[in-house]
Amino acid sequence: MKLQHVTVPIPHDGGDAARAFYGGLLGLEERDVLPALDPSRFIWFRVGGERELHLMLTDEPPPERPHFCLVTETLEEHAALRARLEGSGVATRDGTQLVGRLRFTCRDPFGNLIELAHLLD
Repeated sequence: MKLQHVTVPIPHDGGDAARAFYGGLLGLEERDVLPALDPSRFIWFRVGGERELHLMLTDEPPPERPHFCLVTETLEEHAALRARLEGSGVATRDGTQLVGRLRFTCRDPFGNLIELAHLLD
């Protein structure tokens, strides 16, 4: 079994900020929403192959502690991503140290918690 997608809430007027954060800062590729769904209610991004991040435009507030984790492929990418986020005014925070994993967290413009990790060999 493997994870195919994660869906998180963003405000109805959050499309531009979502594209700037997830597409611009994190470098994710936006993809088309499936035809059976209303594209005015979703923004989808590819996250490594067939995995996806679905942003649902809704009035639902973001959860306080639940989060999703994105993994960087190299230490250099991990450090550069953190520097890019902080350079754009996004606050980052170190998480509890875990064996075999470098990680930090941040919140998207809507308050969703994101863990960004690099798995050590």
